[in-house]
This record gives sequence, structure tokens and C-alpha cells, in this order.
Amino acid sequence: MDILKLIEMEQERQNNTIELIASENFVSKNIQIAAGSCLTNKYAEGYPYERTSGNTGRYYGGTHIVDEIEECACDEFRKAFNTDYHVNVQPHSGSQANMAAYMAFLNVGDTILSMELNNGGHLTHGSSVNFSSKLYNFIFYGLDENACINYEQLEQLAKERKPRMILAGASCYSKEIDFKRISDIANKYNCFFMVDMAHIAGLIAAGEHQTPFGLADVITTTTHKTLRGPRGGMIFCKPEYAKKVDSAIFPGCQGGGLQHIVAAKALCAQEAQTDEYKEYVHQLCKNAKAMCNRFIELGYKVVGGMTENHLMLIDLTGLEITGKDVQDSLDKIDITLNKNAVPNETRSPMKTSGVRIGTAAMTTKGFKEDDFIKTADLIDAVIKSMVNGTFEC
Repeated sequence: MDILKLIEMEQERQNNTIELIASENFVSKNIQIAAGSCLTNKYAEGYPYERTSGNTGRYYGGTHIVDEIEECACDEFRKAFNTDYHVNVQPHSGSQANMAAYMAFLNVGDTILSMELNNGGHLTHGSSVNFSSKLYNFIFYGLDENACINYEQLEQLAKERKPRMILAGASCYSKEIDFKRISDIANKYNCFFMVDMAHIAGLIAAGEHQTPFGLADVITTTTHKTLRGPRGGMIFCKPEYAKKVDSAIFPGCQGGGLQHIVAAKALCAQEAQTDEYKEYVHQLCKNAKAMCNRFIELGYKVVGGMTENHLMLIDLTGLEITGKDVQDSLDKIDITLNKNAVPNETRSPMKTSGVRIGTAAMTTKGFKEDDFIKTADLIDAVIKSMVNGTFEC
């Protein structure tokens, strides 16, 4: 099988597809170059000597250049998020960042209060098939009648169940998260406060969403999605927790960091500080609102009735078609999105009653509000033809 030819085919698919998966984006040429650079050849277990976390340096020689790159990445992310938090840029993914955060702050079996999976939480926030629920005791808060986080329920559960940690963050939640309110609850009931900002990290960096910095004890994120960097993870924490967090990553759950990805992350952090990037994030939020409003005008139920970030969840409950049906049909006309569970889901995770739509990737390609409105109309036409049994590709 010709792998290079398959890569060319995937590039062509990306060039010709309307990409609406909320967790995907397109990196800059410089980030792509860094991710494919000679740095992929270099092993660098451990941490640069300059770190103040108490770790003792690298376990291999020849790291003086990658040490500088890693330190640069940490410094640039502190600037991007205007924080003095400690930074670890080595996690290979958001899931591994979450694993390390749990390891740093908790013992196996400790209780974590997080968002219910069917209400927008992530796999690593307590899914029964994930390591998180196999190692820790998860209890869940949900949404209120307006599809907003039920902060009253969250506080009542914190009071009654006494979790060791409260986790804020989501994989599919279209409202702004009140980090201050959750922080106050965590402080009141003596819990660690963790934020997984993977989806909204770019919005936070650009000032389009309130920040968890200064409130959360530990913050994890991916560097792709709205940050528009390479696929990877990252952890921020208050300085007093630096050694615990670093040790949880290495040697806790990883070997050497991926130095080519660390370099690409550094470029991502630099790009996130530019006016162009802030304008991009502002535009993707405007695009999401325009598309969401169009779906509502067309008669669709949007969970929460609005979006305050880059994504929306369309509820297809009541239709004979499933989220997977819509996903598969749109794939045939080069529109890519993903099936997603809705609150009070009755279908299986492999079918679902909803589809999740995001605007980050196509905003990178230059789409404006009118383009997303036209795309909503096209999706509507496909769904109507599926319901009527007239869809043809």
C-alpha cells in the first residue's frame, strides 16, 4: 500500500471538504513544518534544567537545543494566556494531560465531580469505558431546563458527596462556563478545582471567554481545536503544584516528549498572541452565532437555544433519522461533522439523536457568516431529503 499516495489523497479530501467537526482545525504552514521536522529524531526524557519544579533535568545528552525550544514553548504559552502558572507542554494528548492531572492531585478511588457525559462531558471525565472511571469514582452534574450547567445541583452534590476534585469543561457544551462560580463552590467544600479547556482554549486566549487562570488549581487543554496548533496536550497549574504535575507526566505516564510537536506548540503559542489570531477567534464566534440562528430559523432544535462559543448541538429527536445517518449522508457530499448524544439521549452512542457542528476549521479557511448560513441551508436540504426518502448523492 502506497502510504505517501494515501497522504496525498487525505490532503485532497481536506482541501475539498467543508470541515465542521468542532475538534478539528487547520494549522499554519510553519506549524506543519515544525511537526514534520528533524526534531522527530530527538529523544529528550525529563525536563530542561532551567525549570523550577524541582526535577533534575534530562536523561539523555544532546538536548541543549530542544531544551531551549521547550522553555520557549512554556514561556510563550504563559504570555498567550497572561498567566504566571507553571506550564508542562509534554503531554501527547488531552487525554494524557487529564490522566496526569488526576495522578498529580488524587489517589486511586478518590471522587471527582464532573459534567455528565450525555450532557456534554468528555470521555476522560468519567466514561465507563475509559481509564478515568476505572481508576476514580466519578459523580456527575448535569444541565438545567435551559441546557445550562446546573450550578445548584453541582453545589448540592459537592456538599453531599464531598468530592476530592471538581472538574469543569466539556466536549459538547455551547454556553459560557462560569469558572468563578465553580471555583467558589470548590473552595467552600475544600475540593481541588480542575478545568479542561480543550475546546475553548483559543477563545480564552483571545478574550472571547472568561478565564480559569487564577481560579483553577490545574488546567488541561489540547493544542489543536480552537488554539489551531498541532495535535497534542498541555497542563497548566498553580506554581506550588509544579513538581507533582511534572512528575505525573514524566515518569508517571509518559516517556520522552515529542520534541517536533513541542516546537509546533511553541509556534502555536506565538501565533495565538497576534492580532490576526484574535480577529480569527472573534470571527469564528460570529460565524457560530450566525449558523446557529439559521438552524433555529429553519425549525431545528438547537440544544440551549443558542451558542456562546464555537459549536452547537442539533437535536434530531423525533425524526426517524439518527445522528449517524446525517453524518454519513453529509460525508457523501463532502460536508464533515460528527454524530453526538443529546441530553436525555435514548439512542446508542453509535447512533445518537444529534449532530455536533463547529466553526473553527472553516473560519480558518476564510468562511464568514454568509458562508455558514448557506452551509446550514445545504445541511437542511440534505436532512429534509433524508426524511422524505429522496436523498441521492
